[in-house]
Amino acid sequence: MRVLLVEDEPDLGNAIKRTITQHKYVVDWVMNGNEAWEYLESSWTQYTLAIFDWMIPGLSGVELCKKLRYRHNHLPVLMLTAKDSMEDKVTGLDAGADDYLVKPFGMAELLARLRALQRRSPQFQPQELTLGNLTLDYSNSKVISKDAAGNQQEISLTNKEFQLLEYFMKHPNHIVTSEQLRNQLWEVNAEPVSNVVAAQVRLLRRKLANSGCENIIETLHGMGYRLNLTHEAK
Repeated sequence: MRVLLVEDEPDLGNAIKRTITQHKYVVDWVMNGNEAWEYLESSWTQYTLAIFDWMIPGLSGVELCKKLRYRHNHLPVLMLTAKDSMEDKVTGLDAGADDYLVKPFGMAELLARLRALQRRSPQFQPQELTLGNLTLDYSNSKVISKDAAGNQQEISLTNKEFQLLEYFMKHPNHIVTSEQLRNQLWEVNAEPVSNVVAAQVRLLRRKLANSGCENIIETLHGMGYRLNLTHEAK
């Protein structure tokens, strides 16, 4: 799950990014509306949600919403603003925002509104994703494996390992390149490390193998990786 956060207040931006990153989101944070539009137009990443502050340098949050909807882009947008009059709320919603959160607000409410936006989205994601012997429990940020006898075991994963496994489970039996994984699961402005994808895949494989799910992520040399569902948990 990837979020574009557009917020020019450093303290608030840091707090939002830190909070939602802890809940398994990949977050690209920018402080300028023009830069945000470049991210939205990029073919490298696909966002699940967007959080726009109303008053930002460059394109405002309202202008970003209008441009998105003019392009028939249905990305769910949560608008953040200090404007709390009925007229301002109507303006934001009419511009294309899906929800409206007035500052100051609590992070628990922000998370609840993001979950609500996901439920209303055409790309609605259920609370669980099950494939073969593995289940991702989004509500509790857990991964459960089940053996042939039906016994369950929780697999402890880091945020990045959880995101990697989620991406593989959403693209079963597909060849996924390192570039695809880097573009979708790492921040756009993250410092590049040549072997970061390979290193994270190795760590994920090791934890899956320790839980009885061996060899389900294949390396196809010169091509990428593939989640091979023919390998069942022992």
